[in-house]
Amino acid sequence: MKSFSDHRLFLILIAGLIVFLIISCKKSDDPEPLPSGYEPTPYEIDIPFGFPTKLNIPEDNPMTVEGLELGRYLFYDGRISGRTHPDSMMSCATCHIQENSFECGINHPKYTGGYTFGVTGIPTHHVMLPLMNLVWNHTGYLWNGKVNPNNPDPKFRNIEDLVWMGIVAPHEMNSDTNKAKAVIQNTPGYPELFKKAFGSDQVTVKNMSKAIAQFIRTLISANSKFDKFMRGEVQLTGSELNGYVLFTTEEGADCFHCHGAAGNPLFTTHLYYNNGKDSVFNDPLDRYSITGDPNDKGAYKATTLRNIEYTAPYMHDGRFKTLEEVVEFYSHHLVWSPQIDPLMHHIANGGTQLTAQEKADLIAFIKTLRDEEFIANPEFSKPEKFPDE
Repeated sequence: MKSFSDHRLFLILIAGLIVFLIISCKKSDDPEPLPSGYEPTPYEIDIPFGFPTKLNIPEDNPMTVEGLELGRYLFYDGRISGRTHPDSMMSCATCHIQENSFECGINHPKYTGGYTFGVTGIPTHHVMLPLMNLVWNHTGYLWNGKVNPNNPDPKFRNIEDLVWMGIVAPHEMNSDTNKAKAVIQNTPGYPELFKKAFGSDQVTVKNMSKAIAQFIRTLISANSKFDKFMRGEVQLTGSELNGYVLFTTEEGADCFHCHGAAGNPLFTTHLYYNNGKDSVFNDPLDRYSITGDPNDKGAYKATTLRNIEYTAPYMHDGRFKTLEEVVEFYSHHLVWSPQIDPLMHHIANGGTQLTAQEKADLIAFIKTLRDEEFIANPEFSKPEKFPDE
């Protein structure tokens, strides 16, 4: 009898364990219930003609109408710096200015000697990069690509991470995340917007970052003269067409390897190159600082050429103030080094050796990438009033 009882007890325990495992599996498979009142409206990005269909939208931050609305407010609100005094407030838009393709621009009060600076007056290490068409960037952000999806540190992987970095960086807002979220939490109207966007009226830096990232992903430029030409709506002039040929051929200006061939509407590969600016490399934040590969010394991101007219100065250190200076550099002043990128095919001659007319034609083509609709789009501009107004 004792043996039978032990056996029966054993079977009961096994059965109970199986039931427990089934219930546990079911709980883990069932989706978590949405917070009360959390019914965000999905927002779908309209992919322009000829643009890639693969978008950089993280699974944990889907695009929503409510998130986008909140992100636009926060992008322009100086209180994101954790300060309330007008003299010390600084927003994302303080330097990322729409009329300059969301870059600082060479004539901005916070531009000096090629660099912008934050509330402390400390200059940025590199000049700014524009916030435009980043929803198609899958390789990394900043001139050296420090923020990238493969960074082992999860705090440096996507657009969302650029937000908290801007809040704490000494050369930007020079604040801390606790101050930032406290000020926004105590600003009337914002808790309700956070609840609509993320299901909770508790302000967090994570959700602040998600909202601003959603707004940035909508900053799409795709209606330049060249876009209209590709859609068959307008014709390019003879000079612009000649510049287009120069841009897309190795025998010409040889731009397309780094800034995108004819079929690349982004006008950047989003990759990193040593483009022959120097032969001595001592920048502690070049691409080499990220990869540790000696061949990456002096290498930086190839920026998009869209709206390039608005984003002077040029190169990572702002050494060139005009497009004419840039074209002159690539034509006659390339500098050889062991780290020069193999795609710099004209390095042996010091440049592409373009004639004066070819330089003018190339610049004429580059200017067809100007998107006046983008820099004036009211959907991207500062809201007429903030949530507490």
